[in-house]
Amino acid sequence: MPSLPPEGDPAPVDGVLPPSALGTLGLRPLAFYVHVPYCSTRCGYCDFNTYTAQDLGPGVGRAAYADQAIAEVRMARRILGDRDLPVSSVFVGGGTPTLLPPGDLGRILGAIRAEFGLEPGAEVTTEANPDSVSAQSLAALREEGFTRISFGLQSTAPHVLAVLDRTHTPGRAISAVAEAREVGFAHVNVDLIYASPGETERDFAGSLEAAVTSGADHVSAYALIVEDGTRLAARIKRGDLPDVDDDIAADRYLQAESALGAAGFQWYEVSNWARLGGECQHNLSYWRGDDWWGVGPGAHAHVGGVRWWNVRHPTAYAERIEAGASPAQGRELLSAEARRVEDIMLRVRLREGLELTALSDSAIAVAERAVGEGLAEPGAFAGGRLVLTLRGRLLADALVRDLVD
Repeated sequence: MPSLPPEGDPAPVDGVLPPSALGTLGLRPLAFYVHVPYCSTRCGYCDFNTYTAQDLGPGVGRAAYADQAIAEVRMARRILGDRDLPVSSVFVGGGTPTLLPPGDLGRILGAIRAEFGLEPGAEVTTEANPDSVSAQSLAALREEGFTRISFGLQSTAPHVLAVLDRTHTPGRAISAVAEAREVGFAHVNVDLIYASPGETERDFAGSLEAAVTSGADHVSAYALIVEDGTRLAARIKRGDLPDVDDDIAADRYLQAESALGAAGFQWYEVSNWARLGGECQHNLSYWRGDDWWGVGPGAHAHVGGVRWWNVRHPTAYAERIEAGASPAQGRELLSAEARRVEDIMLRVRLREGLELTALSDSAIAVAERAVGEGLAEPGAFAGGRLVLTLRGRLLADALVRDLVD
């Protein structure tokens, strides 16, 4: 979740969507994101909408959260009407979703299934910290219907984990992946963070080796971003740690592509690699511009060109839900041009690429120059698509800016 909500208009108390949005329902897949905003401790680099028990204070707990989320799922059904809208994927993120009992996560999933139904073979993911699960809790999650799990491995170098304020050990992260496979999870992702202060090339090589031999079929790898207001940012500002070096981050990305490619993982989005069939369908829904409903404090949603976001604090969210009001804080009606620009920004990051017909004449000229500069594949361009080369992936953000300017 972003650290701050975007600019927009106040959302209506009843959450009702305009006819322009409701009229497009069913034209695109519908996904659900459920935000669980709780963590046992806050990692020093994190600016997500998460809260520890100390943040929330006495008397504010997690016990009622599943009921609140279920109430929002039922509200979504009322707002979207009685159309047949089976859900293509469900993703439970956080925070640390697995701080909730598996039964609570299962009840939320059950409400989505009861209200909307799931498409055959629907992907159902939860995020987890390696030290927030056991073999028993993983088995319980499988029984509740979860098919995919995403672990925050981040690094196997103890000193890097310490810089990131991660609480798990490298060994626990690897054993958690094995346990997930043993209880029947069809797909397992591990997240890696690279270019952290003090991380060496050898450190990252060890993390990549652990990821590809762990049994995971999906790896997400992100350069560390130092967000204002985080504990990590304060440490860097004081001079306790060096800042992230962009050149080192680029080298680490090339290292990831080499190691993951050699192990049979193929990139399908700039920061994501998977073995054949292991691509995250939920994230593809975001990148392809599908509809999704976001449940929970601070969750974002997008349906039919309307984007909205919920109140961020769990107490404010609970108060809205208990009053029978929409938890949405604000919303934005996207113009056709805004939707076109957003589609370009997202699709150009995919291996499947972007159809040139989505581009203006000036943007096609930018894309043609990108081919000449080695940033885009000439064969794909000749076939009517813009597909990034490895060098293009390194410069994707700059290329996107040129395409939409």
